[in-house]
Amino acid sequence: MIRLTEIRLNEHAEKLVLDVLRSGQLAQGPLVQQFEKEFATISGTVEAIAVSNGTVSLETIVRALNIGPGDEVIIPSFTFVATLNAVLHSGATVRFADISLETFTIDPEHVKSLITDRTKAIIPVHLYGQMADMRALSSLVKDSPISLIEDSAQAHGATFEGKPAGSWGIGSFSFYATKNMTTGEGGMITTSDQNLANFVRLFRNQGMQSRYQYEIAGSNQRMTDLQAAIGLSQVPYISEWSNRRRRNARHLSESLDGVPGIVTPFERPGSDHVFHQYTIRVTPEARITRDTLSKSLAQKEIQSGIYYPKTVYDYDCFREISRIDVGDSPKSETAALEVLSLPVHQWLSESDLDQIVSVLSEALN
Repeated sequence: MIRLTEIRLNEHAEKLVLDVLRSGQLAQGPLVQQFEKEFATISGTVEAIAVSNGTVSLETIVRALNIGPGDEVIIPSFTFVATLNAVLHSGATVRFADISLETFTIDPEHVKSLITDRTKAIIPVHLYGQMADMRALSSLVKDSPISLIEDSAQAHGATFEGKPAGSWGIGSFSFYATKNMTTGEGGMITTSDQNLANFVRLFRNQGMQSRYQYEIAGSNQRMTDLQAAIGLSQVPYISEWSNRRRRNARHLSESLDGVPGIVTPFERPGSDHVFHQYTIRVTPEARITRDTLSKSLAQKEIQSGIYYPKTVYDYDCFREISRIDVGDSPKSETAALEVLSLPVHQWLSESDLDQIVSVLSEALN
């Protein structure tokens, strides 16, 4: 089986986890602090604050910015539901911007048309490991009170114009099991705003400055030292793994060039795509449908995935929520019908890649 995602933890990870188990300090402790310090270096920020998962990191940033009822937040219509839920839980109104079909990231021109005097934040999603056009988005909010929240859940180590994901605005990362860097569950908030960092550190720990000294009404969003141990073991390899993913992506794109009905991933000039997913589009010109192609791959023991089968608003549970302003997102709707993610992870061999190409070509030619 050629897996879409494969997790391999090395002896260093085992040693760090065993050290934590033997220390008796399982909850948030020195390894969380060390992980935060090293991840701040990766993200190019002064601060990195570890939390319990990626959704919590988004929710906490929204809370730290005092976003609530009456405010509006612009997000892409093609994303994972966590981006939407984080805003809905605040009581704010969500406005959806369409995406670029080349990059699958939010369209700055559409964002511009949606900004009102109630807009409090924009949340670009660095989907599949490629950063959104942060230069254009930064220009939109320059000299305004609008905050940029980077949903970087899939973009550990990605850069745009030399600046890492999570450093253009306030960064939100996930370390879920399938991510390029994982702790099983876990999240990280990155910022160079010391006041925001101070709030997050208080809030994640029940609002305590020190034991039983409560400064704000907080919550329990702490990461454990066990999780941090797993994350720390991967920090030295994130650059190497990203390079392998890029190499694998190039192999696939070069081999699939010219296959009818297939659009391979576009890499924006000046950015480092870290290929959390290698996502093709199976267009109407293909001789078989996207879903049939996925089944053909499965029959040959090659996993694939559809991220995402619908626009994020296209679910019954969201249709009656008045704080969702759907708008018009034709490119997101096209993407939902066409996207298919193929294995690209760093553990693939050249023969694995050739097998993927062979099965695809046979099915589509």
